[in-house]
Amino acid sequence: MSNFTLVDPKGWDCDLQSAYAAYMGHFQLHNIVWYERSWGVFFESFEEFLTFSWPAITVTDTWTGRAHIVVRMSSVGAFLKMLKTRFGETLPVVENILRITPFETSQRHLRTISDYATYKKVFSTLPAIMLAAQKVRVRNGEPTAVRDLWASRDRTFLALDFEWSERNSASCIEWGYAAVRCGHLDTAGAWPPDPEPNYRRGHYIVTEYADKMLNRHKPSFPWAYAFGESQMVPKAKLPHMIHSIISSLMSPDSETIPNSLVLVAHGTTGDLRRLEEMKTKLPHNLLILDTMAYERQLYSMGLRGAMQEPSGKSREQGSSLSLTALLQSLGVDTQRVLHNAGNAAYMCLLGLQMLLDPDTKVPTPRAPNGMSAMLRGPGRSPSTAPAIAFVPSPPVFPQMGMMPGGSPVMFPAGLGGTPDAFPDPSGNGRMSYFPNHRTVSDHRLTPPGGSFNGRVPGRQRVSSTNDVNEMGEHLAAINLKSRAMSSHSLTPHSR
Repeated sequence: MSNFTLVDPKGWDCDLQSAYAAYMGHFQLHNIVWYERSWGVFFESFEEFLTFSWPAITVTDTWTGRAHIVVRMSSVGAFLKMLKTRFGETLPVVENILRITPFETSQRHLRTISDYATYKKVFSTLPAIMLAAQKVRVRNGEPTAVRDLWASRDRTFLALDFEWSERNSASCIEWGYAAVRCGHLDTAGAWPPDPEPNYRRGHYIVTEYADKMLNRHKPSFPWAYAFGESQMVPKAKLPHMIHSIISSLMSPDSETIPNSLVLVAHGTTGDLRRLEEMKTKLPHNLLILDTMAYERQLYSMGLRGAMQEPSGKSREQGSSLSLTALLQSLGVDTQRVLHNAGNAAYMCLLGLQMLLDPDTKVPTPRAPNGMSAMLRGPGRSPSTAPAIAFVPSPPVFPQMGMMPGGSPVMFPAGLGGTPDAFPDPSGNGRMSYFPNHRTVSDHRLTPPGGSFNGRVPGRQRVSSTNDVNEMGEHLAAINLKSRAMSSHSLTPHSR
């Protein structure tokens, strides 16, 4: 270990084998009878060429990602000087030696290659060198590296997201994922992927925290999953569930071959830390893709065109977009609740595919089919959580109880379309003037005149049951008043 030396890779840009190949081509081009020259012994084979004892390092090329054994151009000059000194003949410096730009910036291990056995030993490390560089390039969001992954059509892209309690950072309240198996879809002739039928996705709510632990500063919406059915999972079983899903999509670990699984997240630091806390082991050869970094690189290279901030100023170079801003820049409806782990994971994967393939079909929002989940009482959590599709509010808030023609129905049509009265989910015929689940406050409509001093659209959810009951009384009074006025001035609608 006494001869272990580290060097700066800057300036190490000549591929060693290409130097030998370049001179053989030079001899052929200029009809030089090299085998009859005294110095020709060094060109009889690549093995003889290596006997000069070449100082070399291993790096990858910035532009191609390929790994190379490289030497400095000064070493080629030293070789030519040796030929002139020993044999009295001068060879020119040829121009067709492969020159690369080292991707690595950290110091590299210097080796002296003087025989073919040493060259083979160093050459066998190139796949691992290339894998290490590929991991860095993909995680940094280098457009060429990311596009190559997608174009290969043999990867599985897995996006995931966690929602954690603000009160206790060790408590995970929900987890969601979305995956697209490109190799499977390409073999089945379903390329490019269509998100709605081709994405495998899931959303899990921790049973112990369901309806008991909700975030306030950054509100969470565990029952607003818009792309399927949420599932309840015990806290102790969640790590096992995550591990089983990840292991079902990845290939074996390897020191030289990248994994078929690509982990996707919008800002990867937090999600990776959560996986580590859950003792989820990720393979060494796993590629991690940060959609935030990828989009930032695209913008820095001018591949996203001119963009403006909400203030009207031009977007600064090196700035990052939130997931909501990214989707908006792609023309995707962002009124879905993104502080839901399942929705965030799905939309993260969709955003990545749209950056790679702008013609990607955006899935149509599902109609509400989980209203009953928002109506259950505090002590009536079902064993499995029904899915709730988030329906955008109309652009202009109409009078309470009336919706413009063709707009989605957000409340039971059998009750006149009003948000004021809901049937009790137990089926006992009682009426509830306000759902106990807080996420419905995001759909609340503003009464005529704007005099109502309760919740308004866009505000955060209510923070206590007392607030909910008080709000229900206000809405009940407004509803009764509006009905009384309608009975004198309007013709009753048919039921």
